[in-house]
Amino acid sequence: PFWVEQGVICEFSRYKATMSFFASARASSVAVRPALRPTIARASQVKQALVASSRTRSVPQPVFLAPRMRGFATSRQSWEAGDDVDLDSVAYGYMASQSLFCALELGVFDHIAASSGGAATAAALQKACGISSPRLQTLLTSLVAIKCLRLNAEGLYTLSPNTAKSMVVSSRHYYGDYLRYQIGRQFYHTMGSLADVMKTGKAPSYASWFSDPETAKTYTQAQHNGSVATAKYLVKKKLQLGDVSSMLDVGGGSGAFSYVFAGATPGLKSTVLELPLVCNIGETIRAQQPEDIRDRVSFVELDATSPDWPVEDASFDIVLMSYISGSVPEPIITKLYANAHKALRSGGRLLIHDFMVDDSLDGPALGALWALQHVTVNADGLGLSPKEVISRMGSAGFEPKSCETMEMIHGMTKLIVAHKA
Repeated sequence: PFWVEQGVICEFSRYKATMSFFASARASSVAVRPALRPTIARASQVKQALVASSRTRSVPQPVFLAPRMRGFATSRQSWEAGDDVDLDSVAYGYMASQSLFCALELGVFDHIAASSGGAATAAALQKACGISSPRLQTLLTSLVAIKCLRLNAEGLYTLSPNTAKSMVVSSRHYYGDYLRYQIGRQFYHTMGSLADVMKTGKAPSYASWFSDPETAKTYTQAQHNGSVATAKYLVKKKLQLGDVSSMLDVGGGSGAFSYVFAGATPGLKSTVLELPLVCNIGETIRAQQPEDIRDRVSFVELDATSPDWPVEDASFDIVLMSYISGSVPEPIITKLYANAHKALRSGGRLLIHDFMVDDSLDGPALGALWALQHVTVNADGLGLSPKEVISRMGSAGFEPKSCETMEMIHGMTKLIVAHKA
């Protein structure tokens, strides 16, 4: 029904305003012009609909706000929808994201998935989460409202399809740890300093950020699962590795891309350059890999922004930089690409995978917002686009005309491949 789809509060306000105007018109003997008659009809239709809705139990009863309060705008499916900003959805979006992160911390989704029939009551979830206070009910209501959960007439909570697919530990598509640990515990809080960083230009570097063992551990472990999935997609759908034998994984974190590339290419050996604490964590993850892959991936301690890399010139078929270009100060990007050019054999490829917007600089939204998030830990960084990356590749010795641009994670990341002559 239109009164639900367009918002009862909005329609009721229009109805009141319209009726008030025409009441004044009648009182002052002002004739109603024919052009305004459809508006009267519309107002009457709204009134009838509101009355009908109040008599029908299947339609939620409208809650009318006090005179000086505002109703929230209907949330859009994405920031790109519509011709103008949905201010309420943007401004209050942090409440929804924290609801999701909190549910992951408490194991709400896993508890529901493990319940008989994949459904649980609020009382059962209170017991499972160890929270008897009404505040858990408030969280559950929020999760239903943002469509992470569903609530039936019997009071049973079930998972939405997307939640069941991606937020339950036992699912092979699970990436809840990435959201829980990296986004919820780390990046969410750094974004709170964005205005200060913008004004002062001062922010911690990734190197200083990762000097804390707990931070390095949380970030690297959370990133691992997501990176494995991205690497598999790259190898399967985007890139033909061909007959390559050596790879340099610059700032490779846990080594996720190296494990996937080695698994897809018999005989391929990969060297991961990383910060010392990250290397330590990477070694623990490497130890969990199959023996054949484990033996072909090694870690070397290095801040990738260092002018000299501890590798031989012209000794690699592939140099990979995933999420590195947007994480270093802008003047360093070309130097990184120049080091990659030196490390590659003739015919070798430089792979740049990162958050990027289109060259038109008008989106996509998530690519733009991720670049903005990086400002909080990289105040002098560059918001990346294919044009900006390729121009720096050209300055580092690669042929810009031969560079290839591919969409990776839709609306967020792109892959740019450069070839050494």
